[in-house]
Amino acid sequence: MPKNENKNEKQIRKCASYCTRGICFLIGISGQTTEKGFVMKNEDFELEQDLLALTHTGDEYNRYMNAVVPPIFMNSLHAYDSVEEYNRVDVFADDSFIYGRDGNPTVHLLERKIAELEHGSRAVVFSSGMAAFSAAVMATCKAGSHVICMKNTYVPAQRLFSTVLGPKFGMTVTYVDGTDLQEIEDAVQDNTDLMLLESPATYIFKVVDLKAIAEIAHRRGFKTYIDNSCLTPVFQKPLDLGIDIVMHTMSKFMGGHSDIIGGVLVSKDEELMRTVMTQERELFGGIMGPMEAWLTIRGLRTLETRVRTLQNTGIAVAEFLEQQEQVKKVYYTGLKSHPQADIIARQQKGHTSLMSFELVDENPETAVKLANSLKLFLKGCSWGGHESLAIMPLLHESEEAVAKVGVGRGLIRIYCGLEGSDNLIADLEQGLKRLRV
Repeated sequence: MPKNENKNEKQIRKCASYCTRGICFLIGISGQTTEKGFVMKNEDFELEQDLLALTHTGDEYNRYMNAVVPPIFMNSLHAYDSVEEYNRVDVFADDSFIYGRDGNPTVHLLERKIAELEHGSRAVVFSSGMAAFSAAVMATCKAGSHVICMKNTYVPAQRLFSTVLGPKFGMTVTYVDGTDLQEIEDAVQDNTDLMLLESPATYIFKVVDLKAIAEIAHRRGFKTYIDNSCLTPVFQKPLDLGIDIVMHTMSKFMGGHSDIIGGVLVSKDEELMRTVMTQERELFGGIMGPMEAWLTIRGLRTLETRVRTLQNTGIAVAEFLEQQEQVKKVYYTGLKSHPQADIIARQQKGHTSLMSFELVDENPETAVKLANSLKLFLKGCSWGGHESLAIMPLLHESEEAVAKVGVGRGLIRIYCGLEGSDNLIADLEQGLKRLRV
């Protein structure tokens, strides 16, 4: 950075790389012209930076015959003119490739966009969210490590510990609520290497104080990991709050079209990311394919527009459900009634369109009847695409699993897609009416 250059000036200089054929993409950004040039308003700065990352980071048109959409690199290897040149390649460096299991130009373009979005120094892309999660654990832990994990986290992630990492590698897990900082302090052991977080968390969308937890982790000497798929970097940036590793399941909002499977890890720790890329990903072979990477890049271009539209739909649907006499409780971060509204205001800039709710009638079969009566809400797992979905995630879980979440088996989780809030509310309304007859 040039001497005395402030944050805004650095971004203006950085954005110069997005200008091509005399067209500058800073046109329309609010700010003021001073003797030092154009300066953005502070409140606009981060959003505009995100929008540039989504639309133009890595899209160096002159490298691709001025195509506005970069090509898909489907090759499995890269060849060089000499043995010396081949041996000098550092696959962790930008634009340095040898073999498709190590890296790929299309994959790397996706990684550049996500790293910039999350304010990380590097992103490493995987073939699935579970591949990314497993790599994060392997990179930060060892045989005999202790891990602290929130109770309401992704169930397959918990299952990895109970079926593989515990029995085969002697790793142990302490489950905590996540909202009680003293409980986290008390859970730390001499061999604690990692804490696993979700915020908002699976099923009932509980929120935890990421900055406070990160401070505990740094003081006590263990790494923190969060699944940020639910909010995306548009609405939450955990690295800026002190979290060490961020993961996204890219089949969700990032992909946005229900046509890819993928995961990504992002960190400000350059050496950790080098380890993840050259050991956990390269040696386990979990890299994302170039076609899937290209489709995810396509999804990213509309991410900000989609998540804001989905947020508005989610808020409208949640407010409708909260007013229904047959609904006992709605779990959604966008409601003013959320018990952790103060934390949400501090660390979130928006809300998902995922929510869950319980009926006054606690019989799970009543909830099944309601879910089956919905026409626009398809019955299926996952979320993040155009289609709305409904699922009952606890219906057939063990008593232990249900108790860990702290709600009944009749919990209904819905994802509100792009069908429009009026249509989705009408669908829920007709379903609730059926329960009265």
